[in-house]
Amino acid sequence: MSAVGFGQEKKKGGLWKALNTPAEADTTNEDYYGSNTIRYEDYIYKRGIKTVRFYDENFELSQPIINLLSPERLKLSFDDLDGDLKNYSFTVIHCNANWEPSDLMPAEYIDGFQESVINDYRYSFNTLQKYTHYNAYFPNTNMKATKSGNYILKVFEDGNPDNIVLTRRFFIYENKIMIQSRVSAASIIADRNFKQEVDFTINHTGYQITNPYTDLHVVITQNNRWDNAKTTLKPLFVKDMELVYDYDEDNVFTGGNEFRNFDMKSIRYHSERIASVKYDSSSGTHVYLVPDERRTFKRYTTLGDLNGNYAIKIQEGNNSEVEADYCFVHFFLPYDEVLTDGNLYVFGAYNSWKCNRENLMIYNEKRFGYEATLFLKQGYYNYEYAFLKDDAPAADNTLIEGMHYETENDYTIYVYHRQQRTFYDQLIGVKRFNSTK
Repeated sequence: MSAVGFGQEKKKGGLWKALNTPAEADTTNEDYYGSNTIRYEDYIYKRGIKTVRFYDENFELSQPIINLLSPERLKLSFDDLDGDLKNYSFTVIHCNANWEPSDLMPAEYIDGFQESVINDYRYSFNTLQKYTHYNAYFPNTNMKATKSGNYILKVFEDGNPDNIVLTRRFFIYENKIMIQSRVSAASIIADRNFKQEVDFTINHTGYQITNPYTDLHVVITQNNRWDNAKTTLKPLFVKDMELVYDYDEDNVFTGGNEFRNFDMKSIRYHSERIASVKYDSSSGTHVYLVPDERRTFKRYTTLGDLNGNYAIKIQEGNNSEVEADYCFVHFFLPYDEVLTDGNLYVFGAYNSWKCNRENLMIYNEKRFGYEATLFLKQGYYNYEYAFLKDDAPAADNTLIEGMHYETENDYTIYVYHRQQRTFYDQLIGVKRFNSTK
């Protein structure tokens, strides 16, 4: 079967629309592509927007965090599967520590223009699924930030800020404090084999914090997830210029397990996790993964991973951004019974740790297991299976994967400070560290 290039006639939307059937649209209440009411989180508002990446331009697997006083830049990239050219622009919104719009006016935190046109685009080349790939950078010559803190980058269409395409969180910090941290097995004996405790100390020598109990806001995330972040921590002890956060429960995370993975950089040669690849002239490339297994009661095994992240890459080509194709990836998890009090999802950074209809698993009574089909760009992916109980605020990745204190995880501590007589939360320190290094 020959590949279809961008210049050839093809129905708008291409292969990806095969997944958006009315039957699947009713499988969950989550409206992944919602109204244009802005959400101050990582979110996609338009169908056909895929593979949104936002990172330090020097390292694809990094978090979108930069130092206010440095020349660092963030790179935003995404694909529009309609395959045409659209008029996209972006702006940035300053937020408080709770991801709500701050009381600052744009002119108080932006130096330069308040909007920037996205004019870096390229069409996909020699791919079955046509798409247009867009890149944008912040800060740039026309727009810079003047304040630290939490930010939302908002992409919109046709010069209309209310016609939102996507939003992404990012962080601009200042080095005003020192953070010393360590990860250990949980102090509570019953949790020692399953959970990890994150203890840390803030040293603010030379920087005044009048009331650390009211003026500081501290957040800890595990593997860059926000649904299970710790957000209510207060110092346990205050010693001169040191604030000690050494709790037994409030700063504890389940260890989880090392992530599952599959390698789709090449669809000519199968990696060990790919069972088969099938080509269909009408629906495209289908990649069938080896059936997975439940790991709840299995012993811990060391396995190198990306802690849930993914990398876009192809082996047969020169430019992965526009030469990597999209494939239907089929997941299957044998399971003897139907879970009635929630749903299973294929979970990972590839869709910003969301549980929505895009990654929802459906029970197949004939195969006795859960299955899902995701439309993904070629690359190397980490994933796990997460259970979201009805009305629960965070997904549980232990029901299927198990939990071990030995598991290697990435942690990030964010320290925000609202100085007296000011109206915004500064991000005065960020500490990124690993549980095993």
